[in-house]
Amino acid sequence: MGRRRIRVIREGRPSPATMDTAISRAILSLVAERAEPETLRLHRPGPIVAFGPKDRLAPGYPKAIAAAAARGFGSVQRLAGGRAAVFHEQTIAFSWAIPDEVPREGIRRRFEELAAIMVDAFRTLGVDARVGQVPGEYCPGEHSVNARGATKLMGVGQRVVARAAHVGGVIVVGGSDRVRDVLLPVYEALDLQWDPATAGSLQDEVPTLAWDDVAEAITEQFANRYDLEDGVLAEETLALAAELAPGFAAG
Repeated sequence: MGRRRIRVIREGRPSPATMDTAISRAILSLVAERAEPETLRLHRPGPIVAFGPKDRLAPGYPKAIAAAAARGFGSVQRLAGGRAAVFHEQTIAFSWAIPDEVPREGIRRRFEELAAIMVDAFRTLGVDARVGQVPGEYCPGEHSVNARGATKLMGVGQRVVARAAHVGGVIVVGGSDRVRDVLLPVYEALDLQWDPATAGSLQDEVPTLAWDDVAEAITEQFANRYDLEDGVLAEETLALAAELAPGFAAG
C-alpha cells in the first residue's frame, strides 16, 4: 500500500475575521463527503482571538470581545474545542482535514501525530521543543508543544464529524508580546487564571527564524510521512465558506 496523499493549501483569507475558520469548516465538510481530498492548510492569519464554547458561556464574554477589539483583534468562534487562543500575522494557522470512517476512535492518535510532527519540525530549527502542557499556560492542552518545558509555542484542538476529523491550531513564530497583551484582559474578563510568562514564540528561542522557515520545516516533516501535492482553494469551497462564515462570528 502506498503512502497517503495530502493536498497542501497555503492560502489564507484573513478578512472578514470569520472567513478562515469558515474555510476550514467547509473543507472539513467536503472531505467528509469525499468531495475533496485530505487537506492540510498552512497560512498566515489576521489578528483574531478565537473563543471556545466554554468562553461563550462566561458572564464576561462580551467584555472579552471588547478587550480584544480595543487591541486590534477580531473575535471568532473556534471550530474545535478549547479556550481563547490568539492568532496574528506572526503566527501560523494550521488546519488538517482527514477522512475517517470512525473518526472518534482516532482522536488521541491524531493529536499525538500532529504534536510529533511539530516537535520534529521545531527541533530542526534549533528549538528545544517538547510535547506537553506547561503549568499555567493559556488554552491548556496535553498535546501543546512547548520550548524547554517553559513556554507554549503551539496549541491544537480537534473536531470530529461523521466520516472526518479536523485537527487545527496555531504556532507562534514571533510576537509573543502581542499574545500576552491581548490575552491578559481577555482572560481577566473570562475569569481564567494563567501565567503570562508561559506565552512564548519560536523567535524567542531562535531570533533569526522567519515565518517562511517555520512553514517550510513543517511541510518537510509532513513530506517525510506523506505524499504532498500543492492545491488551491476551489470556488465551491469558498462559496460554502461564505455561507458558513456568519455562524463563526463572536457575540
